[in-house]
Amino acid sequence: MRVAITSQGNSLESKLDQQFGHCKYFVIYNNETKAIEIFPNPHSNAEEQAGTLAVKLLSDKEVNKIVSGEFGVKIKPVLDSLKIQMIIYKKENVTIGEIIEMLNHNN
Repeated sequence: MRVAITSQGNSLESKLDQQFGHCKYFVIYNNETKAIEIFPNPHSNAEEQAGTLAVKLLSDKEVNKIVSGEFGVKIKPVLDSLKIQMIIYKKENVTIGEIIEMLNHNN
């Protein structure tokens, strides 16, 4: 399973970004191979459709779940149609490494 996590930075010590479409980085974690890919969100500064464009990007990367603090109201139906699970995590100051640890314990 491939999980995308919104991140404020490009390391496992970075904090979870509370915004989905406008997050600075995405971290994709594969819980089977333990592989981690970190890349900048090319749509973070988009004035419109940032969330939809981010969903397309992550769908192309075969993501099954997305962890973020908030998702825009238009995103849930799009994710539902693609069968991508939305995980809302409101706790601030949690690191990407801590989220990956939680994902590993929930499997």
